[in-house]
Amino acid sequence: MNDLNQTSLEGNITKDPESRSTPNGTLISTFSIATNRYFKNGDEATERETSFFEIEAWGKLAENCITLAHKGRGCRIFGRLKQERWIGPDGKPRSKIILVAKEIEYKPDRHGKDNRYE
Repeated sequence: MNDLNQTSLEGNITKDPESRSTPNGTLISTFSIATNRYFKNGDEATERETSFFEIEAWGKLAENCITLAHKGRGCRIFGRLKQERWIGPDGKPRSKIILVAKEIEYKPDRHGKDNRYE
């Protein structure tokens, strides 16, 4: 039985993508997005909670990120979560969660660039 590992996030890109290639030449693009959650506190005032997430795209999707993703653009990302683990310089275990994108929908660009959805 396969465990279910699917998620989606919607937010704004916080930095332009960075790209690298695997030893066999597969392109990988990474960037981060910020998501906002609005809620009422005890005084009924609206508050905002912002969370930041790392995104990783591979292959053709990574190529599209280089062209279409840029700081400030809104997007919706569908994919799976991946946990990276390592030992830090202090000898303590570290980890972070990354969303590996399977599909990215870009919101219309407010800065006059490409408005296509990929």
